[in-house]
Amino acid sequence: MKKLLQVLSKAGFDGFLLMIGTMILLAHFLPQPGMVKEPVSLEEIANIGVSFIFLFYGLRLSVEKLKTGLTNWKMHIVVQLTTFLFFPLIVLAFRPLFVNNGFELLWLGVFFLAALPSTVSSSVVMVSISRGNIPAAIFNASISSLIGVVVTPIWVGLFIASATGDFDTTDIFIKLILQVLLPVIIGISLNSRFGAIAEKYKKQLKYFDQGVILTIIYTSFCKSFSQHLFEGFTALELAGLAAGMVGLFFAVFLCVGLLSRLFGFSVEDRITVLFCGSKKSLVHGTVMSKVLFQHSTITGIVLLPLMLYHAFQLIASSVIAQRMAQRKKA
Repeated sequence: MKKLLQVLSKAGFDGFLLMIGTMILLAHFLPQPGMVKEPVSLEEIANIGVSFIFLFYGLRLSVEKLKTGLTNWKMHIVVQLTTFLFFPLIVLAFRPLFVNNGFELLWLGVFFLAALPSTVSSSVVMVSISRGNIPAAIFNASISSLIGVVVTPIWVGLFIASATGDFDTTDIFIKLILQVLLPVIIGISLNSRFGAIAEKYKKQLKYFDQGVILTIIYTSFCKSFSQHLFEGFTALELAGLAAGMVGLFFAVFLCVGLLSRLFGFSVEDRITVLFCGSKKSLVHGTVMSKVLFQHSTITGIVLLPLMLYHAFQLIASSVIAQRMAQRKKA
């Protein structure tokens, strides 16, 4: 158990998840600070924070390392197609069960989760523990984040209007360019000069990321609670959502495993495909929701499936990674 807790801690399952739950409870019992516009708006602070998160991400992204990682192209294609095509298509197949019965917003949240890029840190940690292909894991996690900047808004944009009745394509993509794409490009262009500094202080930058994420979660749930959006869901329905996230994880995990065997990947590459292809990024999901659902009261509901999936993927992946490591030792 102690070893499992250490693995979970390395993957991010620590006080941060506890703080996420605290922010949700705080939003429920004390939503007023998250709604205040003057003199300082937490929402505007979070908007600025989103841009800095992507700036620092680009700053730490080495173009030379990405070029080096392109050699194992077949595995990379499988991981990215799983992340951005197979995952969303699975959720899309279940859409008829959710529309016109009061659950379309929950489905939109699950679909938003399915369209997100893979995690970076926890994917690499799990591949390392399982003794998989670590350079390939780093490459796939990094390139997935870049692809997600473009692909995630395109996927989600197809269904936002039908679910919310409000989607200004021009406004959303202007914000996407200014808050996400432009900071990433600036960061990448400055990598040769300041990349080493950003890498040196990556722990501090991680805390900055988490602070922005917690602010977004708090303000998003403040809006949702103030509009009583969660009152339409029973505890049984939310438990069903949690069970659905567990089922989604294992469905993708098993299918990716079969696909990697079908392509004849080595054991190390199969491990990389399994963990990079089945995980989703809480960081990117939270900050992208700030761009895609800005000024919307439904963000709390949209983020709920992602939070449930994130918590479970850390637990399940940690257990699986440990078992894989033990088998390889034997």
